[in-house]
Amino acid sequence: MICALGSAVCFGTASVLQAVAARATAPGTGSGVDARLLLRALRQWRYVAGLGLDGLGFLLELVALRSLPIYAVGAALAASLAVTAVVAARVLRVRLSGVEWAAVAVVCGGLALLGLASGAEGDRTGSTALRVGVLCVAAAVLGIGALAGRLPGRARAAVLGLGSGIGFGVVEVAVRLIDGLTPTALLTNPASYALLVGGGAAFLLLTSALQRGSVTAATAGMVIGETVGPALVGVLWLGDRTRAGLTPLAIAGFVLAILGALALARFGEAPAEPTESTEPTDPTEPTDPADPSADASQNGGVRPLT
Repeated sequence: MICALGSAVCFGTASVLQAVAARATAPGTGSGVDARLLLRALRQWRYVAGLGLDGLGFLLELVALRSLPIYAVGAALAASLAVTAVVAARVLRVRLSGVEWAAVAVVCGGLALLGLASGAEGDRTGSTALRVGVLCVAAAVLGIGALAGRLPGRARAAVLGLGSGIGFGVVEVAVRLIDGLTPTALLTNPASYALLVGGGAAFLLLTSALQRGSVTAATAGMVIGETVGPALVGVLWLGDRTRAGLTPLAIAGFVLAILGALALARFGEAPAEPTESTEPTDPTEPTDPADPSADASQNGGVRPLT
């Protein structure tokens, strides 16, 4: 569980850096699968630093998935939003409301219950049909991104977020379906390709979702996509179980962690860096309290998230 929580810390911190970089990147084509947008984001040092943390988080996730049920790891990864909220509050001076601090506490409580109730990982290796099915789902994520690019506003962000969550969920399941690390075993296992396609597609869709559209909708979709489906696969096909008699406790912990994460969905994105205005301003001109730009100027240039 320590590795799963360490992974959440890495992913949560990385999301702050990557979201700031994504917002500072020039708009892409509007497609949900826009590789050029990702390449432009890679020119931002914050995005690269975030990728470094993502890499470390992924290594910790691999270790966790080899010793814990998928439902426990998935809930811990969703809890990265609590980390993002705390990092944003300290580093970016974003104010958390009492409800949001309560949501952070709920996430922590849910993970504590999961830690008490989780058993060992399932002992099933998965069938060939499951491996092929996971690869098909990974390919479908790219299709979801292409279709989402045609949707308007909030719907677009929600579908992109859900698609990226499914892609990350594919990675979680694929790790469990890779039972050999020799070159021959990796090349002949459809799960190896599912991991690469699913992870790559998830990053593409998530970058597009953060760059345009409702961040809250995108992040909520991502949390649902990366937790519910993989948890069901782990229980139904890979033999994941809880400790004897503690199934209700595990379910309660899982639900609490996910609900707490959803309550913190707006922290899937950090505020964009302020840009300097080219128009002169009159310091004696009164500010309109209803103008959100006034809030930004009075908060060190950082506009509060809404």
